[in-house]
Parts: sequence; C-alpha cells; structure tokens
Amino acid sequence: MLDTFFQALVQGTLLGGYYAIIAVGLSLMVGVVRFINLAHGDLAVLGALLTLALIQGAGLPVLAAIMVMLPLMAALGWFMHQTLFERAMRGGFLLPILVTIGLGAALQNGMFGIWGSNTRSLGADIGTLSWAGWSLPGGIIVGQLPVIIFVTAVLVIGALHLVLKKTRLGRAIRATAADPEAAELCGVDARRAHRAAAAIAVALAALAGVFLAMRGQVTPYSGPAQLIFAFEAVVIGGIGSIWGTLIGGIILGVSQALGGLISNQASLLTGHLVFVAALIWRLGRSWAADHGGWRASVRAALAARGLRRNARRTGDLP
Repeated sequence: MLDTFFQALVQGTLLGGYYAIIAVGLSLMVGVVRFINLAHGDLAVLGALLTLALIQGAGLPVLAAIMVMLPLMAALGWFMHQTLFERAMRGGFLLPILVTIGLGAALQNGMFGIWGSNTRSLGADIGTLSWAGWSLPGGIIVGQLPVIIFVTAVLVIGALHLVLKKTRLGRAIRATAADPEAAELCGVDARRAHRAAAAIAVALAALAGVFLAMRGQVTPYSGPAQLIFAFEAVVIGGIGSIWGTLIGGIILGVSQALGGLISNQASLLTGHLVFVAALIWRLGRSWAADHGGWRASVRAALAARGLRRNARRTGDLP
C-alpha cells in the first residue's frame, strides 16, 4: 500500500510538469496583459497537430519539427494579439471573453476541417521514449518521457524567469504589467510588450500540446479540457506567478494521482476539489486582508451577526 502511495506521488509530481508548461503561458497573459485567453487549450492542440503535419508531411525529425513549429506559433500569437486581442480589450470586460470563445470555436472547426476528427499521437514518432522507464528502489517505476517533460518545465520556467528579470524585453513586460500608462511615459512600448507576452504564451501552449500528443492522443476538440487544467494550476499556484504555476501544476497532478488510487472517476474530481478549495482560500484571504486580517475579520463578522440577532429580537429588523 505504501509503495502504491509513493508511486502515485511520483507520477503526480511528474504530471505536474506538463500542467506547469501549459499553465505558465496562461499565467503570463493574465499577469501581464490582464487578458484571459479562453482559446489557450485550442492553441496547444494546434501546436501538436502542426508538429504532426511537419513530421508526417514534410518528413522532419521530431526535434526539428518542434523547432520549426514554435516560432510559427509565436508569430501567430503576436499576430492574434495585434489584430484581435488589442481591439477586444478596448471594448470592455465582456468582449475579450466573447472573442476568445469565438476564436476557440474557429480553431476547433478549422483543425477538424484540415485534419479530421481522428485521434492523433506522437507516440509512434518518438519510439521507445513513449513507454521506456527507469526502476527505482522500492518498486517505483518512472517513465523517461514524464521526467523529460518535468525537466523541460523547470528549464522553461527558469529561462522565462531570467528573461523577465535580466533582459530589456523582460523589464518592459514587467513595467507594463505593473502600470501600462507609467511605462508608456518612461518610453516603454506597452503594446509591443503585450504582443511579445502573447507570442511567448502561445509558443509555450504549443509546446505543451506537443507533450500532450507524446503522452497520449489529441483531437481537434481536446483544447477545452486542457484549458481547465491550465486555469486550475494558475489559480492554485497564484495568478501571475511564474514559479507558482509549477507549484500549482504539481499540486494538481499529485491530487489527481492520489484520487486515482480511489477510482478512475475520482482522479479528475479530486483535482477539481483541490482547485475549489484553493479558490475559496484565496478569496477568503483577500476578504480578510480587506478587513484587517483573519482575527479582525472574524471578530467583525461575529459582531455583525450579533447586531443582526439583537435587532431581530427588538423588532428593528424583519
């Protein structure tokens, strides 16, 4: 029983690497651009299908196909933000949501029209990597592909952290995230910084889609489920936090793996429950901060309840 628990713990941690990769781009868009791209999961699937097309149609090796696909997806992210997202953001809160919902539907139907509805996978193209693993002490088996995905997640998030901290583009992105108007007054092109953030976010989503196709199968309609996982990892780890996406992804992956020990159905349910608990905690902490801390907020709530009770007794309230 203990071996099974540790096996689930390790597998969930490695699964968190995939969730971190697909979540970090979404977190960057929310934290910098203040824009929630509901087509994020569909863009991940597009990256996977485009990589498959380059491998099977153009005959490129897997790594070369990924290297060609990533700049193309980054350019697509820049173009979409320049032509769609910027205009949608000027239309208020509701218009960006409607635009990204429409974009997701267009991407799904476009991919269906090009590649059909059959499930596709990169498992055959990566050979033994799709199933090979290592045996660790205690009977724990670790797959090579999940380890590669987790290491890639750490390297990607670390590289993105360095870019945001050490480069001119990163400083421009952070300044724009803090105060776009003040950044503009200091000579920073806020729109260019937002477009760069969108390009990075779409490229990272596409990379996650490639790993998804390596781990399993994808269809043109696999995107919404991946968006949910990405959003949950972002909320659990903290909105706008780059390293928080890795922590959130690991927590989500471990919770799903431990839930899978109960039943297959409980796996996803456990992850959703952890997300709801994290959301309630963050909302409660924000409310407590607005009322002078947990103790002061609890005392204020109890005092208000007592006042309402006394008012009902005296007939001041119905």
